[in-house]
Amino acid sequence: MSQKESKQEKKGSHRTELYAEVPARCLPIVYSPEYNITFLGLEKLHPFDAGKWGKVIHFLKEEQFLSDDNIVEAREASEEDLLVVHTRRYLNKLKWSLVVATITEIPPLFFLPNFLVQRKVLRPLRTQTGGTIMAGKLAIERGWAINVGGGFHHCSSDKGGGFCAYADITLAIKFLFERVEGVSKATIIDLDAHQGNGHERDFLEDRRVYIMDVYNRYIYPGDGYAKRAIKRKVELDWGTEDQEYLQKVELHCEGALNEVRSNIVLYNAGTDILDGDPLGGLAISPQGIVKRDEIVFRAARRRGVPILMVTSGGYQRKTARIIADSILNLQRQGLVGQGAIDEAGPSLVAAAAAGPDSVAVTPPSH
Repeated sequence: MSQKESKQEKKGSHRTELYAEVPARCLPIVYSPEYNITFLGLEKLHPFDAGKWGKVIHFLKEEQFLSDDNIVEAREASEEDLLVVHTRRYLNKLKWSLVVATITEIPPLFFLPNFLVQRKVLRPLRTQTGGTIMAGKLAIERGWAINVGGGFHHCSSDKGGGFCAYADITLAIKFLFERVEGVSKATIIDLDAHQGNGHERDFLEDRRVYIMDVYNRYIYPGDGYAKRAIKRKVELDWGTEDQEYLQKVELHCEGALNEVRSNIVLYNAGTDILDGDPLGGLAISPQGIVKRDEIVFRAARRRGVPILMVTSGGYQRKTARIIADSILNLQRQGLVGQGAIDEAGPSLVAAAAAGPDSVAVTPPSH
């Protein structure tokens, strides 16, 4: 057994499929057709567009930015993967259809046998969660990564809610802390319209994680206990528009990344800030969302910090097109795409690592 493997053994990390090597030809964009939730039309009972992730990929293929050959195929997070953060008690609760119906806010799920709920609702969410964990490793290796799903920021280790059944943000960060040498600090920039109370509860006592959260102060979840974890809190009023919003995002994004030198930025890029969103209550234009994402990526790039983006909330049919347009804009700006990987190279990642060692992924023990 090598020294690295023995170090892994001491940490007690389990064997996982989520940190498998990815071919160099692939862009660090993670997706699977399994993401999309389609089941007897029940998904239409929730305002969330449960097929938006596939639509984003469709638009990116139309623009010839992606092909089947260069997408990273997401893998489902196993129970062992989930137990890195979740309690067994919580995972056992998901075996009750009533619990899943409450978390996903789709009441008719209560009447369905749990094996169907597992296959049609929870498996897609587990696959998106696996995608976020995979994208964390890719961000460190390539300088940037995007999971076209994920961003379940209302779920913590022992409680789900707000359509979020698994704590993918917490999991991605914990995996990096456990398995990637040199990654010891993370910054979460949460720009979904809702407060990210799940990861905030998980990292409340963890000084390695710096949380910036910009959200509508008047909407779900209003979790005062979780707010204590936010290091940079920006509470917005109903109907906030582009100019004020973008000024605040830029000011606080720069401030957050100056305040703590992290090894990874996890960017929760919800599109429920869009004007007209039935749940977000803000009034940001499509162009404002595109500009917002550019601001965050540019701030991370200037400092040589790897960035992982997840797509999170967004409750209008047009959000898929906006996410795709934003990714295409990031490509035009040289912030994502093959050119961004070549430019970042190992030096960017090494510079982001704490200490003299370059970042190295510790192989799983057998």
